Amino acid sequence: MYLTLHFVRAFAAGCLVTMSWSCAALAQPAGLPSLTIVADLGGEPARPYFVAIGGAGVSEYEGVQAARTAPYSVDDMLPVSTPSLSPGRVERRALSMPPAFQPLFIVGDDPLSLSWLAARGPSLSQMGASGLAVNVQTAESLRSLQELVPDLRIDPVPGDDLANRLGLTHYPALITATGVEQ
Repeated sequence: MYLTLHFVRAFAAGCLVTMSWSCAALAQPAGLPSLTIVADLGGEPARPYFVAIGGAGVSEYEGVQAARTAPYSVDDMLPVSTPSLSPGRVERRALSMPPAFQPLFIVGDDPLSLSWLAARGPSLSQMGASGLAVNVQTAESLRSLQELVPDLRIDPVPGDDLANRLGLTHYPALITATGVEQ
């Protein structure tokens, strides 16, 4: 049994060409209709995706395999770098956020952030703030931040977009429904 592939249109070196050739047919399971290839435009073979729909007699072994078997952890997100933010003085200014806005603080793994977090930790905990570590290099550095406020969550997140939207260039900072402060 032979399968003929016809390329109705293929672009090669900017020219429209028509090509056809024959090759040995792929093994077709008994009882299933034969497949007709209308066009082959390259790319990834679709055969592995047939496992999910039980089509074309594709075995589980040939199906799409998950690239990762272990769950992701916070350590997989490191290092995090935010070039638009650096440690420094943040001027207090008013914001008008929705009243239900949850307080948010921005820190890094630098000495200024560590001392700010140690000093502001109790008030941050009292208001139930969430933290973003926008410049943190290692899991150990992140854990050092988290140990200063163990009852609060601090996640490593690039902060460029947030900094741009709020006009921030420095951290540590506290963002509430009514303003930005240090």
